[in-house]
Amino acid sequence: MSQYTAVIEAMKSGNAEGAGVPGIIVYPRSFTRKDGVSLMMVREDLNKKIIAYGSGALMDELSGEELPEGGKICGVTHTNRLVLNRHFPYTAPRAFGTQVATLGLGDRLGLASPGHIQTVLGRDVMPILAQQSIRELNLTGRDYKEVLDAACYAAFQEGYTGGFGADGDHLKVESDIRMSLELGFTMLTLDCSEKIDNTIDGLSDAEVSAKYAALPADVRGHYEGRYLGKSFQVGQFTVSFNQADVMRNALIYGEAIQFMKHVYRTYIVTADREIDFEISIDETLSITAPASHYLVANELYSDGMTIYSMAPRFCGEFQKGIDYIGDIAQFERELAVHAAIADHFGYKLSIHSGSDKFSVFPIIAEHTKGRFHVKTAGTNWLEAVRAVARVNPSLYRRMHAYAVEHFHEALAYYHVKADLKKVKPLDQVSDERLPEYMDDEDARQLIHITYGILLQAKDAQGRSLFKDEFYRTLIEQEDAYENALKAHIGRHLDLLGK
Repeated sequence: MSQYTAVIEAMKSGNAEGAGVPGIIVYPRSFTRKDGVSLMMVREDLNKKIIAYGSGALMDELSGEELPEGGKICGVTHTNRLVLNRHFPYTAPRAFGTQVATLGLGDRLGLASPGHIQTVLGRDVMPILAQQSIRELNLTGRDYKEVLDAACYAAFQEGYTGGFGADGDHLKVESDIRMSLELGFTMLTLDCSEKIDNTIDGLSDAEVSAKYAALPADVRGHYEGRYLGKSFQVGQFTVSFNQADVMRNALIYGEAIQFMKHVYRTYIVTADREIDFEISIDETLSITAPASHYLVANELYSDGMTIYSMAPRFCGEFQKGIDYIGDIAQFERELAVHAAIADHFGYKLSIHSGSDKFSVFPIIAEHTKGRFHVKTAGTNWLEAVRAVARVNPSLYRRMHAYAVEHFHEALAYYHVKADLKKVKPLDQVSDERLPEYMDDEDARQLIHITYGILLQAKDAQGRSLFKDEFYRTLIEQEDAYENALKAHIGRHLDLLGK
């Protein structure tokens, strides 16, 4: 017999809670039966596995090692994940449409989704568990298969049947768009930043006029005929366009609008399933005026498109890992119009870099009437680091020191306000106080943007400096990490009215 005998006996009796075995962690919420086959997830050391027992198509399709007592021990592989998706639809991602609030929960490590699932249970919001940009994948050394596999297995582990989404986040090129959809991602965030002309805002009126005059006559005629001198009612607000508005918007967003239409027709319309299609115009220097938001949306809907959400570039700053920076009164005035525009066309307003924007969450909830998409990502990494600081202070100290040394390299990827001179030196902080670094804005941003550098760091022999020990710590202390996520992301949802 094998070390899994007691687990299989518990599965036979239906007593998953009583399947504990020394050296084997059991996930009783994963226990399920279908057509004569019982399944349950376990963990041995750092490795999760699925124990299968019984006979039938499901048993035959799962790849694994036969056990002496008649069961099978199956790896949490991509192939086995696809088997689970076929037999248990709740383990596969789905689209949600525009009538429900959604929360993007970027899991950079592949360890956070169980805690995310526990956080959203009983709340009026749906989770987008898989959410990664190509930039994040490059920095973490993961790929989209791994990202989606981790989310699907988390749903299985937690026995979560409520539904979750998978977002190909901030995709810019068609090969990445095609790849994400082929893998089964159910949401696509189209990053139009490289198609938006940020130079226009810095030009004089004369320079804008000259550049606009160089556009084809039919393009100028289109925008002038549709917008020049006209006003549009959106809820209680009026959006109007003068000559300068028309010229600047045509120049700033014209190419991006054509890109949006091309991607929609080529990939969204032709998909064999529902896709939540989000338009991102936020990753730019140009703040999205409400009139610009209206024009972009109107161009899409006038051409027969429908979208899931749009992410404008709001006034103020949505920097990584810290609260909103800016005039909150101005933000609320403009947000109210942006939300009305989204309502007018029927899609959701999307807020990017939404982690930790506690001061404006109630405003977002009020003006979107609770129908929004908010993206988080790096805050989950920071909670992982906080957990490590609490249980493995030596590892945290080494990571912190390395992050300080390499901070300026990370600035090539992220814009933050962090001032390292304001970060308290490590030798002045006791082990017990290390988690408090994650409460300091400058330290948060230091650790936030150096995640890729820390995870990729190697010694002279090519061995991981931090990653292996970091993962081991979090896996061995998974309850602590899950509890930290429930508290932190739970605070987000409380303030968002969910």
